Amino acid sequence: MSRVVLQGLEFHARHGVYDTEAVLGARFVVDAELHYPFADLNDDLNEAVNYAAVYAAIQEEVTGTRHQLIEVLTARIGRRLLRDQPTLTAVTVRVHKPFAPLPGVFRDVFTELTLTRAGS
Repeated sequence: MSRVVLQGLEFHARHGVYDTEAVLGARFVVDAELHYPFADLNDDLNEAVNYAAVYAAIQEEVTGTRHQLIEVLTARIGRRLLRDQPTLTAVTVRVHKPFAPLPGVFRDVFTELTLTRAGS
């Protein structure tokens, strides 16, 4: 299985269950692993996954509609990428919320979801 990874895409957004998260927002970091067979591609962008389009779709999903749960955001990103990029056979999306409102010291909170295209 071959993959291309977009790692550490950072956005300011307002996801979360608390009112302060809606008002102030926070930093969210997204990783996307794009699985598709590229070993025998011609050197033609039309046969590959367009990383600029993937970035734009992720940015729109993260900064557009507010969600209380990052689990929902993660699923929306994954489904959008599979819908928009027909060469993808699977996608793994991670949404990190490094400044989640938790008591205590922690490095990161993130969700991860892998979706595959039906029939692949």
